[in-house]
Amino acid sequence: MIHVDKLTKQFKDLREGHVTVLDSVSFEVKPGEIFGLLGPNGAGKTTCLRILSTVLQPSSGRAFVAGYDVAEHPEDVRANIGFMSCNTGIYDRMTAWEMVEYYGRLYGIPETQLRERLEQIFTQLQMNDFRDVFCSKMSTGMKQKVSIARTIVHDPPVLIFDEPTSGLDVLVARAVLQAVEQLRDAGKCIIFSTHIMREVEKLCNRVAIIHKGRILATGTVEELVEKYNQPDIEEVFFALIERSDHPAEAVT
Repeated sequence: MIHVDKLTKQFKDLREGHVTVLDSVSFEVKPGEIFGLLGPNGAGKTTCLRILSTVLQPSSGRAFVAGYDVAEHPEDVRANIGFMSCNTGIYDRMTAWEMVEYYGRLYGIPETQLRERLEQIFTQLQMNDFRDVFCSKMSTGMKQKVSIARTIVHDPPVLIFDEPTSGLDVLVARAVLQAVEQLRDAGKCIIFSTHIMREVEKLCNRVAIIHKGRILATGTVEELVEKYNQPDIEEVFFALIERSDHPAEAVT
C-alpha cells in the first residue's frame, strides 16, 4: 500500500546552502499493519509524512501510496489517504456532525451515502452524545474524535497519524490509540509517527527508528530488541541514536 524508495528532501538554507532533512529513506507498509516512525523532534518524521500526503515534493527518490506516485498523481493519492496530526484545526462555529459532514462533501461523497457513513462513524467512535455540540464547546478528547472522524470519513485505505497524542492527557490519548487499533483491525494501512516508546510497544506491528533524516533500523519491536541486545525498544532507540551521533565511540 505504501512504498518509499530512497526518499530525499533538501531545503535551501541561507547559511549552509542546502540542508538535508530526509536522506535516502526507504520502507514499505502493508494493509492491516501499523508502521511506526519513531524518532526525536526534528528527526524528519513530519517531512516524510508531508511528502506522502503530497503537501511537499521530494528532492529525489520516489514514494507510492495505494499504487500512485505522490509526485506524479497527487490527486489520486489524496483520494486514498487520511491525514491526522496533533493539531485538530477544527472550526469552532460548526457542530461535530457539521464538521465531519463538510469534509465528506469535500471528498465528493453522495448525500445518501454520506448520511449513512456519518451514522456509522459517529457510532463507531462513540460521538453521538455530542454530535450537535459546537466545536468551541468541546473538550480536547471530543475534538480529537472529530479530527479522527473527518480523517476517515471517505473510508481511505491508507491513514497517516503524525504524533496524534502529543499534548493529550492519558485518557484522551488512550481513546485515540484505541481508535487507531480499530482501524488497523479493519484492514487499514497505517503510518504512526511518534516519539513515545509506549505507543510503539502497544500499537506498532513494525517500527523504523529515524534520526537526522536517516533510517537507523527497521523491524518488529522483538526483532530490534534481540538484534541490538537491549532490554526494550527504549534502550534500542537510545543506543542507535548514540551510535549515530558518536560513531567512533559506539560499541556494537
